[in-house]
Amino acid sequence: MKFTVIAYLLLLTGGSITMQAQQPVNNNRPYALVAGGSKGIGFAISKALAKRGFNLVLIARHEDGLKLAKQKLEAENNIHVEYLVHDLAFESSATEISKWCIERDLPLKVLCNVAGLGGAKDYLEIPLDTVRYMVRLNVESAMALTYLLLPLLEKNTPAYVLNVASMAGYAPMPTKNVYSATKSAVVFFSYSLRYQLKDKDISVSCLTPGPVFTKPEIEKDTKKTLGVFGVWMAVPPEKVGEIAVRKTLDGRMLIIPGFLPSVTSSVIRILPRRWVTSLYSKVDKKK
Repeated sequence: MKFTVIAYLLLLTGGSITMQAQQPVNNNRPYALVAGGSKGIGFAISKALAKRGFNLVLIARHEDGLKLAKQKLEAENNIHVEYLVHDLAFESSATEISKWCIERDLPLKVLCNVAGLGGAKDYLEIPLDTVRYMVRLNVESAMALTYLLLPLLEKNTPAYVLNVASMAGYAPMPTKNVYSATKSAVVFFSYSLRYQLKDKDISVSCLTPGPVFTKPEIEKDTKKTLGVFGVWMAVPPEKVGEIAVRKTLDGRMLIIPGFLPSVTSSVIRILPRRWVTSLYSKVDKKK
C-alpha cells in the first residue's frame, strides 16, 4: 500500500516528492548536500562529511533508505540531517531541490554529485528509455544541481564541489558504452568548471574510483571481467568516501582511491584511445 501511494505521488509530481525533516534547519554550522547520499559511495561520503562536523542534506529516490541513513549518521555524529526524496533523472528535481535550499538560506559549503546508474548491460542490450535515463542521471543532474546551487556556494566560500565519475570515464568501453561516455562527460565538466570557479573561491574535484563493491552484482561482474586483478583493484566504499572528502577539502582536482587504480588509470590515460578500446573489447569477449 505504501509503495502504491508513493508511486501515485511520483506520477502526480513528475517524479519527485520533497520530504522535510521534522526539525527546523540548523544554520549554526555548514551544510553539505549529497545527491545519492543514502547508500554505497554516496553514504560513505556522507559519513566522512558527518565525521568532520557538516550538517547534511541527503537526496535519493527511496525514503526508507534515506530515513535509515539519517538515523545512522545522527546517532554516530553530533550533526543534523535533512533528506529530500527525488529521482534526480527528472528535470524538475534539481529546480525543486535548489528552491528548497535557497528558501532556507542554507549555509551550503559542499555539493556532492554522486547519483548515477551503471550496470553490466549497455546500449545494444538496453531499451532507449534506459539509455536516456542514464544520460540524464549521470550527467544532466550534476550539471543542473551545480548550476542552480552556485549562488549558495558563493555565499559560503571557500566552498567545494565533488563530482563522482569513474575510471570508466578515461576510455571508450564497448562493454559499457553509454556509462563510460557519461562518466567521461563528468570528468571533462569537472576540469572545465574548476577553472571557471577558481576566482570565486569554489574548488571543484572529481572522484574517479576503480572497482567498488557496493552491490553483489558489481563484485560478480568485476571478477568475471577482470578476475583476480579486479579484486586487487577494489577499494572498500568507506575508504573511498574518506579519501574523496579529505582530498576534496584539500582542493585536489582528480581523486583516484587506491595505489593500483591510480597506476592503472595513469596507463589508460597515456595509451591511445583506440588501443584501450580494443583491449576492453577483447576482455569483454572472454566473459
